[in-house]
Amino acid sequence: MNEQLSDVPAYRNMPADGHGIPFAEGLKVWLRVAALSFGGPAGQIAVMHRIIVEEKRWIGENRFLHALNYCMLLPGPEAQQLAIYIGWLLHRTAGGVIAGTLFVLPGFLSILALSYIYAAFGNIRIVEGLFFGLKAAVLAIVLHAVVRIGRRALKNRAMIAIAVAAFIAIFFFDVPFPLIILSAALIGFFGGRMGSPRFQIGGGHGKTSKDVLSDADSALGKGVPAHARPNVAWSLQVSAILLALWLVPVTTIIAVLGMGNVFSQIALFFSQMAVVTFGGAYAVLAYVAQEAVQHYGWLQPGEMLDGLGMAETTPGPLIQVVQFVGFIGAYRDPGALNPMMAATLAAVLTTWVTFVPCFLWIFLGAPFIETLRDNRAMTGAMSAITAAVVGVVMNLAVWFALHAIFRDVSPWSGYGLVVEVPVWSSVSLPALVLTTAAVFAIFRLGVPLIAVLLLSALAGLVWTAMA
Repeated sequence: MNEQLSDVPAYRNMPADGHGIPFAEGLKVWLRVAALSFGGPAGQIAVMHRIIVEEKRWIGENRFLHALNYCMLLPGPEAQQLAIYIGWLLHRTAGGVIAGTLFVLPGFLSILALSYIYAAFGNIRIVEGLFFGLKAAVLAIVLHAVVRIGRRALKNRAMIAIAVAAFIAIFFFDVPFPLIILSAALIGFFGGRMGSPRFQIGGGHGKTSKDVLSDADSALGKGVPAHARPNVAWSLQVSAILLALWLVPVTTIIAVLGMGNVFSQIALFFSQMAVVTFGGAYAVLAYVAQEAVQHYGWLQPGEMLDGLGMAETTPGPLIQVVQFVGFIGAYRDPGALNPMMAATLAAVLTTWVTFVPCFLWIFLGAPFIETLRDNRAMTGAMSAITAAVVGVVMNLAVWFALHAIFRDVSPWSGYGLVVEVPVWSSVSLPALVLTTAAVFAIFRLGVPLIAVLLLSALAGLVWTAMA
């Protein structure tokens, strides 16, 4: 392997890892994954599985699912964290950095370009029509995510009960995400520890091929690579570097600009989000939407759906929509800066504080998690978390439906609860028709998600032109 890596100057002295996969080959694969990473977390995970497990046969099915369930346990976007994990597993720290960065970069550039167009021409009817159509498709795609994850995670009554409890907790009682995830993890941990088969379902995403590759038959093999074994000194060193890269800019901005500045608010809010939002991208979006719309007033509910439409139609993590949130927030409150300049800086800042912590979570925890692949208690905890995510994503689907199909919602209180309910007289028939068509196309006709997005956008343009 050293001879193969000798052609890559920066990695000429990298020790052999025993799997014979050149770093240059890994770089090509992560470029390919980045280019094909459409369709949200489910689609991105499927792309990585197809290329890395089925096609390249670099790692086995069990190791892939174990890594995925660990990433589901973490705050932040599980698909990008899975890329970091696998990149690190194959080619050490450099591999993780390359995999995670390439996964984000195409989406960042694409959404930045679309944000410029949205800010400059958002009030033009053709742009309004485009995003009107996208909202319908986004709702259908979120419902599709609920079904996909649910089919693979809810294999028995225990998993169904966890998902239902998670939905009730977040929708009716506004229970914080971390508490829901922690509760599910504890239930799964003790259930798995007692040996209950209900908590040993092999993760929430199931098998994607009939010929599943075993760990032993993969290039990496069944054992734990030397660099993937716990090393406290290495973990502390890499954690210190990543913490500095993450928090030094945040504290500097707050110290210089003060808490009332939009950049300080963005830096602090999205840093907090990186710590407390669990359950993957769809779960994160519910929290971001609530805070960005209701608390900070950076954008309106419809604009949040517009941003999600951008993220769905571009490569990269779905959570990249937070870049659009930061962009619009600073564009409308630029201070002494040019609005576009302020918005661009805010987009970079939002992306930085959102994704740098993802590298920290993987590099700090993955070596310890990798040694627990056969631990029943840990597998049970991760399986229960995946089930809880189904309920959280269902909550997001309901929130989107309220704001995409109805022009107005109102609070309802009773039995000690306060929830949003639709004003039925405010239903938008065009939005309802477009959403129904998008749902039918995805669930009954099996139309690819990217095609549904494009067709919905076209339908929105036609409807706006005719109105």
